[in-house]
Amino acid sequence: MSPYGKAPVLVERDLILYESNIINEYIDDRFPHPQLMPADPVMRARARLLLFRFEQELFCHIAAFDGTDQKAKERAQATIAENLTMISPIFEKQKFMLGDEFSMLDVAIAPLLWRLEYYGIRLPKQAASLLKYSERLFSRPLFIDALSASEKVMRK
Repeated sequence: MSPYGKAPVLVERDLILYESNIINEYIDDRFPHPQLMPADPVMRARARLLLFRFEQELFCHIAAFDGTDQKAKERAQATIAENLTMISPIFEKQKFMLGDEFSMLDVAIAPLLWRLEYYGIRLPKQAASLLKYSERLFSRPLFIDALSASEKVMRK
């Protein structure tokens, strides 16, 4: 559905979106309550910067798992594990990425966290707070609903 053959892709009625930042902004505009991006311009800019960092430091390595180069997969596993471990201390003091409120940052990172085992990414003990955070995300009713919806799409 994407002209670039990449995921994610959002399909809603006659609308097809295929770039993650555009999808994120569309979701926040389309479903304004609860707001997923901070209302404050400074915090909104910080959130966008963190989304950019996720793309540069985490998500860009996912493509290695589609290939056959085992060394590239191992480098991707190590890099993602290292970067996730570095952000883990955030969750010792707060419930979500930006504090106590669920935000677009949590939406963006949840699919990666869900697929850690699938990608063979093992996190060290220092990332325990990130794993607890992951469980909080995965237990949210809308996350469970999204998984159910994606299963339906994949069966078609």
